[in-house]
Amino acid sequence: MGTITVRATYDGSSFKTLEPLELEPDTEYILTIEKNPKRRSEHAIEFLIRNAGTISGPSDLSDEHDHYLYGTPKKGEQRE
Repeated sequence: MGTITVRATYDGSSFKTLEPLELEPDTEYILTIEKNPKRRSEHAIEFLIRNAGTISGPSDLSDEHDHYLYGTPKKGEQRE
């Protein structure tokens, strides 16, 4: 196996790769760490703008969110 470059994030105790790896389990590897200078934090407004209009769901989601989240009866339905 030659050298591979893997993108990962560090959560304070371990690394999480951003793509799947085909490595042998229970095998020791040597890691060389280099901070990615191109990556920057994304502001919340940038995330919202980038994702605006991309989420799909039922047309009554805003009115019936308790039904979809918790399984409660819809507001128009009555239990007997």
